[in-house]
Amino acid sequence: MANTIVFDAIDLAFSGERILDRLSFAVEPGEFFCVLGPSGCGKSTSLRLIGGLLAPDGGTVEVGGRAPAEAWPEIAFVFQSPRLVPWRNALANVLLGVELRYGRAAARARRQRARDLLALVGLADAAGKFPHMLSGGERQRVAIARALAVDPEMILMDEPFAALDPNTRRRLRGELERIWQQTGKTIVFVTHDIAEAVSLADRLILLSNKPTRVLDEIRIDAARPRDIDGDPTLRALRARLGTLFRSLAPEDTEEA
Repeated sequence: MANTIVFDAIDLAFSGERILDRLSFAVEPGEFFCVLGPSGCGKSTSLRLIGGLLAPDGGTVEVGGRAPAEAWPEIAFVFQSPRLVPWRNALANVLLGVELRYGRAAARARRQRARDLLALVGLADAAGKFPHMLSGGERQRVAIARALAVDPEMILMDEPFAALDPNTRRRLRGELERIWQQTGKTIVFVTHDIAEAVSLADRLILLSNKPTRVLDEIRIDAARPRDIDGDPTLRALRARLGTLFRSLAPEDTEEA
């Protein structure tokens, strides 16, 4: 099976500082792939390279066998902040990406699809609500529905739950896992939360401090939904990653 995303010996520097050091990895179709690493190591930068928002100084990035700039219709982003437009209700915010990419006529044609997506993320009754009427978790669900509305092949998620409280974060992990299983999308999920990566990933890579390279690559075959505390193998993996992570950036490690 061909890989959906390929990083081949990527080098990147900003203002003379080397950020990525021959970074190489690949993402398989339909995979839930986590990029784990300390703050400032280039996790978000890797997503921008996939999305064609940055060009590497060396090496190649391929998305679906093409250059990222050619593959942008297959990609959608979900950021740490939901980035909803305050004067548009939830339904209109879901349709915003469609409108910007394909025009208002396409957005009108997908209104029922947008309602279906709101139902998929558990917000069937919130279509008419404006962002200020929604909780932080609900706003992030709208952002996920907006990403799905453009029908991408892959969704790039940049620490989407980091700003939420722990209970909401855990609940949305389960929601995201359910949505991924229903849609079959490829997800590349950036996080510095070890438990989040172990709970969600089919496969994860652990990145080093700058200049960044892959320290470890781990495939996780545990059944879903996962109970880390109740699974000795997952507990051991969390502990091993915690030890590695503390050696990189102790202040950023989250194991809860």
